[in-house]
Amino acid sequence: MILLSAVLAGALSFGVLWWLLRSGRADIALDRPNERSLHTQPIPRVGGLGIMAGTMPALVLAGLSWNLALPAAGLAALSFVDDRRGLPIALRFGAHFAAALMFLLTSPGLGGGWELPLFALGMVWMINLYNFMDGSDGLAGGMAVAGFGACTVAAFLAGDHALTLAGSAVVAAALAFLWFNFHPARVFMGDAGSIPLGFLAGAIGLLGWARGVWPLWFGPVVFGPFIADASVTLLRRALRGERFWQAHRTHYYQRVVQMGFGHRRTALGAYLLMGLSVGVALTVMHADGVTQGLAVAGLGVVYVALGVMVDWRWRAFVRRDAAG
Repeated sequence: MILLSAVLAGALSFGVLWWLLRSGRADIALDRPNERSLHTQPIPRVGGLGIMAGTMPALVLAGLSWNLALPAAGLAALSFVDDRRGLPIALRFGAHFAAALMFLLTSPGLGGGWELPLFALGMVWMINLYNFMDGSDGLAGGMAVAGFGACTVAAFLAGDHALTLAGSAVVAAALAFLWFNFHPARVFMGDAGSIPLGFLAGAIGLLGWARGVWPLWFGPVVFGPFIADASVTLLRRALRGERFWQAHRTHYYQRVVQMGFGHRRTALGAYLLMGLSVGVALTVMHADGVTQGLAVAGLGVVYVALGVMVDWRWRAFVRRDAAG
């Protein structure tokens, strides 16, 4: 059943995207270059339609339709409208909080204590940071494969068939999307893909913890490359007094692309970091607390070292550019 579901998810995702591109209907939502963009030509941003078409049936089949598939589908639909014509930020954030609360309040062990506001804020941040990080060919799709792939492996080892089925479907749908999105991208994910994927990343991470499949830190670590880049970038912009909610090109991955690494090498380098994060998480998730803490701390040191290196090279790049 798990294998069949994954194959179906990948086939549906691939088929929807192939048809949209082949028929010319992919132009119903275009990503036009702006201050945040790393591309120069309009690109269809309908990749999320394929990913969600492949993922939703598996969530229902896994018995996760009420409090996982329903809010994810709602976010996908609303975000697709936003992709096409733009929506007020208050409406978008309101929907993000509503989806998070719907999930948390209907999930045993997640919605009845002091941690509810923290979990809700964490999920809303995950929803938005996934969107922030969807700006380079192959990046967000690769993170979906790595992060949800780790959840799938952990759930399979624990014998949790529902989470295994759900995670494997997301992985298969994201792999199909990557066929069209790896550099040079023919299609972008769009908010209709990145927003519900961010929701699912936060929700499945918490659900696996509540069901005793993995420790609470597991989800943030397997999606660590996205969380670290987006969180540090936002904090630094806020401390500088910048309007951090506006479009920009100062994420670490954006600066790496601009420094000449390009989309392909940036994605491949990010995949290595994603693989390291996943490997650490899977290796120590059932170890003693000290081992877990040391492993996660060591991974944090790697993140900091990479961030410092990018900052140093970026300053040198800006100085050379200013000098002509």
